[in-house]
Amino acid sequence: MTENHATDLYDAVNNWGPSDDFFLGFVTTIPGARVLDLGCGTGGIPIAAAKAGCAVTGVDPHRPSLEAARAKPGADRVVWIDGNSRAIPASALFDVALMSSNVVQEILDDDELARSLADIAAHLVPGGRLAFDSRDPNARGWEAWTKERTHKMVHLPRGDSQHWYQTTYVNEQAGVVDFCAHEIGPDGIERVESGPLRFRSEDQLRAMLHEAGLAVDDVFGGYHGEPVGRGVGTLTFTAHRP
Repeated sequence: MTENHATDLYDAVNNWGPSDDFFLGFVTTIPGARVLDLGCGTGGIPIAAAKAGCAVTGVDPHRPSLEAARAKPGADRVVWIDGNSRAIPASALFDVALMSSNVVQEILDDDELARSLADIAAHLVPGGRLAFDSRDPNARGWEAWTKERTHKMVHLPRGDSQHWYQTTYVNEQAGVVDFCAHEIGPDGIERVESGPLRFRSEDQLRAMLHEAGLAVDDVFGGYHGEPVGRGVGTLTFTAHRP
């Protein structure tokens, strides 16, 4: 699979939805906000926020995703940085920070996530706010990652593809879930990409935010203010730097 195809597939599978509306609404509550999007991926939210008048910096360690982001209309309004939280310019200050699309779960190591949260806190102005989402392990979302429940057709520049997810291994005690993303492309060839995710509890994430010097404001179970356990199986956090 070429990198261009992979990013096209990602955008086709993960099209704009309620989570994107939530995060865009979060950053645009402050007119002209200075926004940090850590783990910005292919750039959908940063570009939308920049078009809404925010001064946006998008940071991601996956270079092909950044290249795809830079190629999109409106990308010239965003500052793009290749790297993790340590790549944030030392003098940069932000009013709002994001870690959307469950990117927290892709940071498997607790120390690395703690460092990322601390780096974000260090670059927020007093009163500056952070929002992120992470799937709630109590919702056991990995049980729904089967071909029968996730199969869809996606439209790509080179033709239609089939796509689905399949859970392959679960360690509930460690909070680690391995899964595969399957694609059957227009050429009829099946391709499989695999990787683990880390599911952390609400209490674990609260403790990590506190350790980073951030105060929790709200935790929702979805993207419309639902209580935890009554939404779409997420832990959607908002916090601020006191």
